[in-house]
Amino acid sequence: MKQKRKLLAAGFGELLFALLFILVRFVDVQAIGPEGTRIGLSHLNRLVFEKLGVHMLWYAITDWLGIAAIGTALLFAAIGLVQWIRRRSILKVDKELLALGGLYLIVIGLYVLFELVIVNYRPILMPGSIHPEASFPSSHTMLVCVIMGSAIPLLGKYAKSGVLCTVLRVLCAAIIAITVIGRLISGVHWFTDILGGILISIMLLNLYAESLERIEKRNEQE
Repeated sequence: MKQKRKLLAAGFGELLFALLFILVRFVDVQAIGPEGTRIGLSHLNRLVFEKLGVHMLWYAITDWLGIAAIGTALLFAAIGLVQWIRRRSILKVDKELLALGGLYLIVIGLYVLFELVIVNYRPILMPGSIHPEASFPSSHTMLVCVIMGSAIPLLGKYAKSGVLCTVLRVLCAAIIAITVIGRLISGVHWFTDILGGILISIMLLNLYAESLERIEKRNEQE
């Protein structure tokens, strides 16, 4: 039953993202971006952007949080690599880590895809850039949400101390919240960019949670 709920939640997130993609691509598209770039849902995006403004300090903070997320991913990758070497077979690596590796590969693929398939451009020219950059969805938001969100259920398995596990889980949740809010406040993304990153994260995290429940069931049967 839980697995079905996770799959439904993942499907719902995917459906909402597809709807948002269509809206951003075809509805209320106007030249409100730098160098006259055309932006979907322009009235909504411009309203939020003008209310919040640009705060590059928050851009720097969320960039550092992104580095923390990548460090977290590398830590789990290192755990999996050590298990692979010690157990002399990749098939003997914890199934949770193998599923996590698959999740990371999907995130990397989507990250590259969104850099190539340009739907919306950033609301500002980034420092050092001479042309607008792609911004939909926010790949940074997706990256942090998925890496830190997928770390939360795994900490119970690999953090030996219950107190440490709780502290790390709170830290993961805080990094996600600060990244989502900070990225929006920074002004380097439109509101719909952030929303798109969140919806993709919901889809991927629910798919991963479903895979963890399936692994847990198999472990109980063995």
